[in-house]
Amino acid sequence: MNRRKFLEQTIAAAGVFSTVGSAGVLSQTKSEYKKSKKAKSGSPNILFIMTDQQRFDCLGANGNSIIKTPNLDMLVKKSANFSHTFVQSPVCTPSRASFFTGRYAHAHKNRVNYTELNESEILLPKYLQDAGYETSLVGKTHLYYKYPPTKEEAKRTGYEFVDLHDGTSSVDPFSDYYKWRQENDPMKNIYYRELEKNVPELKKGMNEKDNPYSAAIDKEYTDTAWTGLRTRDRIRQFSKSSQPFFLFSSFWKPHSPFEVPAPYNAMYNDVKFDLPQKLTREDILNLPPHLQKLILRNEYRGKEALYDMDEKALQWIYRSYYGTISHIDYEVGLILKTLKETGQEDNTIIVFASDHGDQLLEHGLLGKNVFFEGSVRVPFMISFPARIKTGQYDDLVESIDLLPTLFEMIDLEEPYHNHGQSLLPLIGSSDKPYRAKECVFSENVIPEVFANTFNFKKGKGVMDVRHPDGKMARTKRWKYNYYPQGFQELYDLKKDPGEYRNLAND
Repeated sequence: MNRRKFLEQTIAAAGVFSTVGSAGVLSQTKSEYKKSKKAKSGSPNILFIMTDQQRFDCLGANGNSIIKTPNLDMLVKKSANFSHTFVQSPVCTPSRASFFTGRYAHAHKNRVNYTELNESEILLPKYLQDAGYETSLVGKTHLYYKYPPTKEEAKRTGYEFVDLHDGTSSVDPFSDYYKWRQENDPMKNIYYRELEKNVPELKKGMNEKDNPYSAAIDKEYTDTAWTGLRTRDRIRQFSKSSQPFFLFSSFWKPHSPFEVPAPYNAMYNDVKFDLPQKLTREDILNLPPHLQKLILRNEYRGKEALYDMDEKALQWIYRSYYGTISHIDYEVGLILKTLKETGQEDNTIIVFASDHGDQLLEHGLLGKNVFFEGSVRVPFMISFPARIKTGQYDDLVESIDLLPTLFEMIDLEEPYHNHGQSLLPLIGSSDKPYRAKECVFSENVIPEVFANTFNFKKGKGVMDVRHPDGKMARTKRWKYNYYPQGFQELYDLKKDPGEYRNLAND
């Protein structure tokens, strides 16, 4: 008898209807979960709004006195707002997989962008669909069993209704937004990420004081506006049904590139931002090789390095990044208004989060893929005043905690194999005890952004990085990052909140 057979027979003898999953843990199968508890009549709806690449500190309610986010700030007042939420991977696809499975990346094995999810993994919308929820996706999924992302693939992951837009030209043939814009936008022949300065007939009216990242197309035809529009349409549709709904409203922005439409392109023109501490090339070369290669990847490609970017150019990036968040905030306001108008407000759990942050040239990097706070710490709030106590919660929280929290809030059986813990004992009434986390974790295959550009050499890896994996463990005060080949970082977040002094070898 082998080990697998022994476990299966032991489990069966104990009366536990489970199998041994691909990650070596006990897990319910899809068919078995269908037999489990169904949602009760009148169960709360769930509206999950996600932004892409939004930092924790880019929200007015989270202490940013510059950014204009009145609607999200209003939502915070009705929410449990978590100040220390960390994603399980600082990059889109693996992070979303953790949100939707409640599992760490090493377990669900979705480690790199544009990779396929193991079909043994069950996602949140599928669980809810099997429990009697109507399910819908609007916007970016970036999570699929088979590439490319199509409407059919999104439906296989658990969505009944799909309005898809993964947001890059390579997947536009499958984009509902792209098709909608071709039918509605008078400027449909201009790419939706195009800048005004690159369109001759639009450039004529620009001057040096105008935002160089001004979008060429009008606000109402952007993917941000379309995501808000289709989300509102779905809410109106669902309001006519007696079934509870799960609606994932997934915005592409504020993810780069930084194109921003009027009037948001000029909203922060008069602001002079405090820019990050500038690093020298020598500073970067003192970091672990994994980070060196990532930060200097443009230089290795023969392009201009970004770490010493002109300050004037960086100011415009900040203004544009903030502008796109304010645009999303406007759409969120319209979505919340629609919930109220359709009578769904009081019976809808509203979740707002981002899949990861953006360094905005902190530590010389635009983008993410690192364990610095700008990448791994995200805004996260849950609103359902009937069941939770509003206010700010400073406990350490992980993105894997969302799934079990939602299941307890709607009184459904929690999937056995998720790694998170329900936050309801912390923020509301629950029969379960709450165990505060002493440490949170994140992990990432770091050179994924340049692995397709540079050659892999046997025994040497990619640019002498033999194994690209990285692991983070963070407590309230300390952050420790480990990389294969013996490289590590240790930061005292109390004395060094910017994470500039590596104490690992001190």
